[in-house]
Parts: sequence; structure tokens; C-alpha cells
Amino acid sequence: MTDKPTAWHHLEPDDCRKQLEASADGLSNQDAQRRLEQYGPNRLPEAAKRPAWLRFLSQFHNVFIYVLLAAAVIAALLAQWVDTGVILAVVIINALIGYIQEGKAEQAMAAIGKMLALSARVRRDGQWQEIDADQLVPGDRVRLKAGDRIPADIRLTDAHDLRTDQAALTGESLSVGKNTVALDEDTELADRSNMVYSGTMATNGQGEGIVVVTGGETELGRISGMLDSVETLTTPLLNRINRFAKVLTVIILVLATAVIALGAILHGLPIREGLLAGIALAVAAIPEGLPAIITITLAIGVQQMAGRKAIIRRLPAVETLGSVTIICSDKTGTLTRNELRARALGLCDGVAHAGSADKALLKQDRDDHQRLARVAVLCNDAEPDSDSGDPLERALLELAADGEVDVAALREQHDRTHLIPFSSDHKYMASLHGQLLTVKGAPEVVLERCQTQTGQDGDQPLDADAWHERIEAMASEGLRVLALADKSIDPAPDKINGDEAVADLTLLGLVGFADPPRDEVPDAVKACQSAGIRIKMITGDNAVTARAIASELGLIKAEENALSGRDIDRLDDDELAEQVMDTHVFARTTPEHKLRLVKALQKRGQVVAMTGDGANDAPALKRADIGVAMGIKGTEASRQAAEMVLADDNFATIVGGIEEGRGVYDNIRKAVLFLLPTNGAQSLVILLAVLAGLSLPITPVQILWVNMVVAVTLALALAFEPLEGDIMKRQPRSLGQPLLSHFVVFRVVWISAVMTLGTFGLYQWLLEQSQDPALARTLAVNVLVAAQIAYLFNCRRWQAASFTPSALLSNRWAWLSVTVLIVLQLGFTYLPAAQAVFDTAAMAFDHWLLAIAFGLIIFVLVEIEKLLTRALSLRFASPEG
Repeated sequence: MTDKPTAWHHLEPDDCRKQLEASADGLSNQDAQRRLEQYGPNRLPEAAKRPAWLRFLSQFHNVFIYVLLAAAVIAALLAQWVDTGVILAVVIINALIGYIQEGKAEQAMAAIGKMLALSARVRRDGQWQEIDADQLVPGDRVRLKAGDRIPADIRLTDAHDLRTDQAALTGESLSVGKNTVALDEDTELADRSNMVYSGTMATNGQGEGIVVVTGGETELGRISGMLDSVETLTTPLLNRINRFAKVLTVIILVLATAVIALGAILHGLPIREGLLAGIALAVAAIPEGLPAIITITLAIGVQQMAGRKAIIRRLPAVETLGSVTIICSDKTGTLTRNELRARALGLCDGVAHAGSADKALLKQDRDDHQRLARVAVLCNDAEPDSDSGDPLERALLELAADGEVDVAALREQHDRTHLIPFSSDHKYMASLHGQLLTVKGAPEVVLERCQTQTGQDGDQPLDADAWHERIEAMASEGLRVLALADKSIDPAPDKINGDEAVADLTLLGLVGFADPPRDEVPDAVKACQSAGIRIKMITGDNAVTARAIASELGLIKAEENALSGRDIDRLDDDELAEQVMDTHVFARTTPEHKLRLVKALQKRGQVVAMTGDGANDAPALKRADIGVAMGIKGTEASRQAAEMVLADDNFATIVGGIEEGRGVYDNIRKAVLFLLPTNGAQSLVILLAVLAGLSLPITPVQILWVNMVVAVTLALALAFEPLEGDIMKRQPRSLGQPLLSHFVVFRVVWISAVMTLGTFGLYQWLLEQSQDPALARTLAVNVLVAAQIAYLFNCRRWQAASFTPSALLSNRWAWLSVTVLIVLQLGFTYLPAAQAVFDTAAMAFDHWLLAIAFGLIIFVLVEIEKLLTRALSLRFASPEG
């Protein structure tokens, strides 16, 4: 059992030095070298990687691959080397795709390593020096300034207006002010204001501190360790294919054994001929083209999603999106813009909120508004159109610009003559411009320094109680609130004489800031909800802010509570699994919490998509059924851990991904619905021939021809099938839903039976008429192919009619594939080389008419079945039934 980690934030700086046996003046080079040998370099440990050959061989460990390899062996035993090569090529291509896409954990850990600082300023042997960050050791005294990437986990000993952006680690949308005050031992990570953490960024001020942990022991190192241990789940599609392959293998073995035994028992069939019949049945029953169709359909889905700004890193992830029942979304940068905006204005006459219809909070025709805008611009160090500087100050400039204030002209009219910068001690900033003193700061501090307030009717005595109510109301909405005030001083002083001058102010108003939702997110949320998909917000931000955003987006009702990280810690796994379905907002969460929440949802049978953009999201992204990372503002660690990356950082793109994913699965199941009747009919034809003691109507090599050619041409057309109109109105599929639903089994059985009767009947008829087995078999093959051509158009719609112009003409690939197949069948029938290989014979025109007529019969029968099931509203006839 490992010892509990030291709560460095709970210790005073001197106690930290004492525990680390370090001096206030830093370490000596000799001591630092000794510690480097003891603790190791300040970098993340690299996990042992599997050899490339083992990774490649592991791709073949799959039941369906075993079935395909068995088919290749059977084809080789029949000396059909072309077919053997095709099947083996499909297997190898699938293995290569898996091999290339594997290894996400190693890539994610390498990406986290890139977040570490490259250098650090450290005090060694009584002198400040620059060293490589991987040479830092616990006990080192380091110096930090704005723009530095934090090189290790550090307990601050000195801080001057120091702020850090730790969104990638904690998920907070705002930079966090730092100080040196010791905190309670159970203070949550995001609230540890006396600590700065490896991989985060100093955005303002400067400070010093003592390194307390390095490398794999840092908070960033813990995330890397979690990634290494997180299990990657197989996708719903692969689960269904594996189950289908196992069932199919058992059925093939049973039927092949039955054919051999029945042939010997009923008709005294020699063992050699019985084995050939058994091999023929096995070849007939295996849908050799299905893996290729699945791979191609997924690849087409990847291309279509790339056009919709979603990059898929792993093929099956396309289909997984269509299975999603819950989206666990990070708040900052995913549902919101990850940038502060003024969202509310508190004035004498109440609180006004920014709305979509009226973006500008400040009005040109109100003097009190213009006076507040003047302070927002002058008491401000940010520059217009710049991404640098304090986010609050940039948001104030945007507020003024939205109110059509000319920032440059205003500053030119009011030169700054003196400044008191913001400090965490006095909690305000004061800027002097001749006779005008402008002030902004924490509401409670500025309010104490005001005597009057301004409104539409001019200045009046301050109503402190009313302002306190406004402050509380705005804070309860999750807003970060600043107060703005001014004062006219006559005569104009040369400088501001400390706190004495910053008094008797006039309060102009309050500005509430928040990280607003992305414009497109509300519609995307509604689309997900209408598709039966629930959204849960999991954020490192505080509960008040999280609930406010969730309520604005329609994720929760106003009275619903959020579950905090501390609440999660008090629940065991079973209790968490009980509560997780009824809670929609989780606040102050750590990487461990996010991982536990994803596992709890999966324990409840949910297919979970996890979105995020920070390194703190990476373990949960990897564990989720599908991880979705932000491509622009997301960290490299999150992108490498995810299956899908949004190139536009747009949450709404996920909706398009879900739609495409459902369409991909729809088309794969249509391909199954299309291919299996051919396999079923061929198997039944062989079984019927053996039972009747007759010659085989179709030979094994002809079976392979039909299986591969039909798959490559007709079934491939289904991969390009457009989305059906109701696809986003369906409920998510159940995890337990098999690849072969009741509807698919019903359709496959009766179509196989009809095809068998037609093929066997016409074969026997022509054999009796011509006494030419080659000609009869050629007709049997073309009857099967004609039936498949007609059935293709039935399968392009689950239950909608297939004879409408929109259904017949919406997929040009279907007609192209039919044309190619007709050309191939003509070659199969008439070319001398094909006749020699496949034992075929030239057919007369009336034989073709028989094949075409049988295909039309199949088309009409299936359309009648659709009509009856629509009229009876049979549930099992739905795609999910």
C-alpha cells in the first residue's frame, strides 16, 4: 500500500523546505545532483512498448478473421488461387488498418510530455541560473514570470499578481490568481491557490516557489499514468460482428458435418465427394465480401465526416458515434467559447443581460452607460484586437467596442498620468487621467470606497443594500463580477496618493463576466435530445458557473443540483452508478472523477462519447466508447487519446457525426441484409441437392464467383447509400441488439427459401430439357445474380417503398454497379476463358428472360412484404426490430 501523498498546499513554506531538507536560498549543485539520482529526471516515464511484429500479429486475433482464413484455406484446397489471394488481401488490409491506428496510449503520453517546460530559472549555489527543466529536483527554488510554462509542481513562497491558466489541467475557464497562504488539507485541486502545476501557464505577474514533486509524481504525471492503465473498449460494431462470426462458424460446421453424414447415410456418397460437398457448403455460407464491404463503408463514412469538419482516427469509431446514448461534455472550450465576455450589467435600475437579439449592453444614448464605458477603457491595460493581456480587461474593451465606443480616440483624449496596478492585497486598479480618477476592482472593495452612485438622473446617494443584492444575484448566476467607479479631482494631482485618494468614489455599475456558450450549441443540444441522446456536463469549474451554463443550454432545469468532485469521492462505484443517470452536471471534477463517471455510465449499459480539450480529459477520452477532442484549442494529449477530432472545435459537429455514424451502421446492416440471402440460398441449394441425391446445381468455384463479384459490385453500392430521412428521429440502438435482428433473420430466411426454389427449380428444368449440366448451372448462377440485382433496390430502403423515383434514382452508384455486374456476367457466360475456368456455357435469349423474370418476382414479393408490415405496423420490421 502506498503512502498518502503529502498535502503541500496545507504546509507553510518553511515546513515544505524542512520536509524536503532544502534551504531558503536554494540547493547546491552537489545536492541537486544527488537528488537527481534519487528522484530521476523531471520528465514523464515512458511505458514499455509492444514490439511492432507483436502488434501486427495481434490484429489477426479475431473470430471473424479466423473464419476468413478458413475460407482462404478452403479456396486453396480447391486450387482457386485468385480467390485465395483476394480473401487473404482483405485479411491483411484489415490487419494493416488496425496496426496503423493502434498505439494511442503511447502517442497520448508523448503528447503530454510536450506540455512540459523546456527550461527553468533556478537558484543553485546562491546564484540564479537557467537550466533544462528535466534537471529540476524537489527542493529547488525557482522563479516564475508571465509567459512561463510551469516546469514542475511548485509550492509558492512569493507571488505578485501571479495568475495561471490551468484549464488544460482542471478545466477552469478563467485564469486563477495565486498567493502563498496555507490551505485546508482537503482543498480541491482547482482551489489550491498557493500551488502551481506542471504543464500549466503563467499568464500574469511573477512569483517564486519551491519544487515539491517532479516527473511522474506531478499532477500531469498522474494523468499520464492513468492513460497508461486505462483499458480501451472494443466498439459496438466489432462486438456485434464477433458475436455474428461465432454463431456463423458454429452453423457452418454443423451444416457441413450434416451434409457429409447425410450424403453417406442416404445415398452412400463416397467420403471424398461428401467432403467436396461439405467444402462447397462452407464456401457458400461464408460471406467472403462482408469484411471488405464493412471496411469500405466505414472508410466512406470517414471521408464524409472529414467534409463535415470531423477527423476520424479509427475506422470503427464512425459507427460507434451512431450507437451513442450519452455525451459527457467538458464545459470549457467545448460547450463554451473558452473566452470571457461581459454577460450582464448591474446599474441603479437593475441588472441587464446580454441577449442574442441585442448584443450591445451599453447604449449610446445613456450618459451613465457612456461614463461606465469610459472607465472600462481607461482603467485598462489591454490593447484592442490583441490576444495578450488579462482576459477580463480584454472583455471590458469588447464591451465598450460593442457599444460603439472608439477606444483609441478615448485614450488619446485622456492621457494616463498615474497608475495603481491591481494587487491581490488591495483588490482594485486605479488609473489617473488629469482630473479624472477611474477605478475597477472587486465589488465589495470598490463599494466600500463609494459615497454616491450614478443613474439616468445623475449622481445620488449610494444605496449600498441594493448594490449588495445585485452583486449576490449576479454571482448566483455564475458570473465573475467587477465594480467600476470614478471621481473628479480638482485641481488635478500629479499622482494617486494611495488608498486615501481612492475614496469618496461614484459607483457607476457592475459588470458580470462569463465564458458564454457557443452560438451553435443550443441547437445541437436540441438535436441530440430529439435523437434520444442525453448530455452530461463534466467540468473542473465551480458548481454555480456550471449550473448556470447548463441551465442556459437547456441541459437541466433551474432547480436541479450539480454533483461536485467531493460528492463523487464520498460515493463508492455502485452508489455512483445509481446516481450518475439522474445527474446532468458534475463540477470541480478531476481526471479521476471523469474516468469514474465514464465507467459508471458504461456500467449502466450506456454507450458514452466523451468530449474534451484538456490534458485532464485524456484518460476519460481514451476509456469512453468514443473520445471526441477539439482540434484547434485542444491539447495534443487530448487529440491523441481521442477517436475523433473536431477540426472546427464545434460541438454541433458531433451531431453531424452521430448522423453519419447512424447512416454508416444503417448501410452496413443493409449490406448484411443484402448479402446473406445469397449465402443462404447457395447453402440450401447444396443441402437440397445432397438430400435428393442429385448433382450440385452450383459448383464451389461458381459459388466463390457469385460471393465475391456480388459483394464487390452490388453490395458496395450500399456503402454510398444516402441517409434516410428519419435517421435522427430514431432512439439509440441497444447495446445488446445483434447484427441480425428479428427483422433481418425473417427477411433472410424467406428470401433465401424463394431464391433456393427458383434456382433449384430452373436448374432441374433446364437440365431435363438440355441434358447439359454446364448450361443448367450457368442458368442457376445467372438466376441468383438477377435476383440479387432486383433485391439490391429493395434493400436500399428498410421499409419505405423502393419503386418511387427518389428511391430508384438517389444513388447513382447502384446503377453503375448493376451495369458493371451485367458486363461481368456476360463475360462469365460467353468468354471461352471463363467457360474453361468456371465450367459455364452460352445461354439462349429465352434463358435470360427466365432469369430477369425471376428477379422481378423477388422485387415484387419484397415490396409486398414491406407494404404488409407497414400496414400492420409491425415493430420487428423496423431497422432495430
